[in-house]
This record gives sequence, structure tokens and C-alpha cells, in this order.
Amino acid sequence: MPTYINAIGTAVPSHKIKQTEIVNFMAKAHQMSSEAKHRLRALYRASGIQFRHSVLADFGEDAAYDFFPDNDDLEPFPTISQRMELYRKEAFPLSLAAVHDCFKRQKNIATKDITHIVMVSCTGMYAPGVDIELVKALKLPSNVQRSCINFMGCYAAFNALKVADHIVRAQKEARVLVVCTELCTLHFQKNKDEDTLLANALFADGSAAVLLSAEAERGQAQLSLEQFYCALATEGEQDMAWHIGDFGFEMKLSAYVPDIIKKGIRQLSEQLVSEYAKTKEKDTEAAVADYFAIHPGGKRILQVIEEQLGLSTEDNRYAYEVLKSYGNMSSPTVLFVLQALMAERGPLDHKKQVLSFAFGPGLTLESMLLNVCYL
Repeated sequence: MPTYINAIGTAVPSHKIKQTEIVNFMAKAHQMSSEAKHRLRALYRASGIQFRHSVLADFGEDAAYDFFPDNDDLEPFPTISQRMELYRKEAFPLSLAAVHDCFKRQKNIATKDITHIVMVSCTGMYAPGVDIELVKALKLPSNVQRSCINFMGCYAAFNALKVADHIVRAQKEARVLVVCTELCTLHFQKNKDEDTLLANALFADGSAAVLLSAEAERGQAQLSLEQFYCALATEGEQDMAWHIGDFGFEMKLSAYVPDIIKKGIRQLSEQLVSEYAKTKEKDTEAAVADYFAIHPGGKRILQVIEEQLGLSTEDNRYAYEVLKSYGNMSSPTVLFVLQALMAERGPLDHKKQVLSFAFGPGLTLESMLLNVCYL
């Protein structure tokens, strides 16, 4: 019996900021020359992003700064402790909003039925943490089992789904709530190197909550978890990394990441299908995916995957829509894509298959095969 994704809920902070406004903040913060501003604006135009959301109003064009110092060089630059204090204030209400949205989208499971919580974040931490705050807010019994997955980056939702899958397969009565919450914009850095400028152009804040169980609800689309496969492209170890500095978490995101993914994505997909065929005794030559849910780590990443797997932009439309409206929110982003895909599924999609990818430090390549279930 497979594990089912019964519902996915999402939430974003109230500050919805145009990419064209954010670039002006960045140009000012970096104290750029006219020529450098021109190059930065070209980078932002090419990003495929129209809006990003943040817990900070500061990035908006007409916003009065309420986190960064209101001066040309933003000094004194906020420390780790200041950033973590704001994370503690903002991460929980955003997570709770995603959970409430999740439960609005399904019919037969109540919050009181939750047996396990898996909390995911790489942009902040404190203890007692968001997981315990959710237990209290949802009035769950104190013996609810809790797990936390921290500092794994954009692919962490896959690891959380794997944990949930193991739990449900071991305990058929389990109801698992996965919550991925990231406040990436807390970690804006002023460095002018290419990697930092690229990271500053992509990342945003958001949260997603997923409800999983061994039961498929009738009358609405579900997704069953069929197969996972993970690989490491160690030649990209230095091209995507995440370190804790004195003034925030520092993202290393090289422009070479799409090229590394390009080299490995076909083999990753083939290996996933091969592993699925072994468990299901199916022909590996058969077409597998009807739909695609790819983590939009950046526009170029989506393009190289399309090139390697023979996909069209229409095949990849859910990823482009999420990238355009929200940017890259790290771990919740692929769940936003899956939510958009689920929302359009109907009875005729029953048993159709979904191929999903996400990427992160390592360089880690995660893949997942799901089936649409509509009873």
C-alpha cells in the first residue's frame, strides 16, 4: 500500500515585491556604478521572476527600512543573532498559515488526527522550535512524534517526504504533517561577487505543508509516492553551498550549477525509472512521466532539464509559474509546484505519473516518481 499526499497547503509573507523594485534596493545596497547597475538589471530581467515575497518590507521601492539600517551602506549590518530573532518571530505564523491552508484542501482528516510532524528549514533554527509551537497551536497531544530536517537546502522536501513515507509504511494509521518553511531573504549579503549577486536575484520566503497518510480520499486528486532516487554530482561540491557567517547564512551558488545538472539529469531520470521497474516489475523502456514537477532553482536549470529530457516549456509550466510568482523559496518551492499540478488533476488523470526533481548542496540531485490517484 503506497503513501498518499492527501493535500498540500502554501503560504507566503504579506510583502509581495516586484523584481524590478528589488533590483533597485540591491543596486543601492551594493553602491553600484551605472554600468554595474545596468548589468544587474539585465540579470534580474533574465531571471524569469516577476514577484518575490519577504517577511521584510525593506526590499520594496517605497518601503521605510525596518530591519536594515537606513543608510547607504546598511551599516551596522545585521548580525546572525538579529536575523535569528526575526526568524523566530516570523517562521511559526507563516508555517501555521500553510498548515491551515493544507487542511482546507482535504475533507476527512482533522488536525487532531496528526500523529507525526516533520519540520524542515535551512534558514533558521531555535529550540523549542516551530515543531513544538505547531503542536501547541493545533492542540495536538504532547506525544505527537516530531522530527526536524535542517540545513539541507532546496532538496530537503524530498527527504521529508521520504521520512513520511517510511513512517506511513511502518504505521498504517499514521497521519504525517510535513512543514517546510524558509525565510531566505533574512540572509541578504552585500558581497559583490557573482555568486552572491545571483543568489540575491533568486531567493524568497515561503512555507508549504503536506498531509500524508495510507488512505486516499475520494473525490479529489491525490499523489501516491512510488519511487525515490538520489545521486551526488561531487564535481559540483563547491558550486552550491550554504555556510553560517557572522552576518547571516551565506549562499554559494555558481553559474555553473545548470551545466552540472545538465550532465547528470538524464542518468538520474533513467536510474529512477530503473529502480521503479525493479520494484514494480515493469518495462524500463516504457514511457513513465505524464507530468513534471521540477524545482525551479533558476530559469536556466529548467531550460537545461528540458533540453536533456526532451520537454517543452508547456510540460514544465508549473515550475515556470511558481518561479514567476514566487522566486526560489528553497525547500517549499517544489511543493508549490506539486500543489499547482494537483489542483488541475481530475478523474481522467487517475494512474498518470509525475516525475519530480530538486537540487541542492553536494551537489545533490533528488528525483521522485508519483502517481495521480483520483477515486
